[in-house]
Amino acid sequence: MVTLTQLWMPILLAAVLVFVASSLIHMVFKWHNPDYRKLGNEEEVRAALRATGAAPGQYMIPYCIGAEGAKDPVIQKKWQEGPIGFLMMRPAGMPSMGGTMAMWFAVTLLVALAAGYLASRTVPVGASFLAVCRVVGGATFLAYAFGGPINAIWGGKPWVSAAKEVLDAAIYATVSACAFAWLWPR
Repeated sequence: MVTLTQLWMPILLAAVLVFVASSLIHMVFKWHNPDYRKLGNEEEVRAALRATGAAPGQYMIPYCIGAEGAKDPVIQKKWQEGPIGFLMMRPAGMPSMGGTMAMWFAVTLLVALAAGYLASRTVPVGASFLAVCRVVGGATFLAYAFGGPINAIWGGKPWVSAAKEVLDAAIYATVSACAFAWLWPR
């Protein structure tokens, strides 16, 4: 049996490779940039949101919780009129890229750790490159892939954007699987 301590190097390497791949996707290739649109009246919307005093958090427009609220004719009219959406509000000020990048790296490390744990329990010492790739690639793909489609179904995220995130996940799974397979205990 393989222990997690034997996998510290592939866990760390997989996390670093996913972080690098993600950085290339977002900062060099920028294939997600078209996923975001600008409102034509952005300044008016910003002023209206500031006027509400909305704190950082998650909001829905129109606001309605539960089946009872959905039956309200006022809410039904608002749905017909539109717009319908979800809004994420962050604190004012320049976002901290350092803190955000550190949290993203922590996520990549946790995903690699979980994939390593699963592989350590299911793939024997000396397993083939492909055997390791199947388990680690499958686990990491599942971890990274389904946020986009879930947000497309429930939150209205454009399907093109969700599909790009699934492609990102395939890339992350590939680099993770290769890192583990390359360094798998022999």
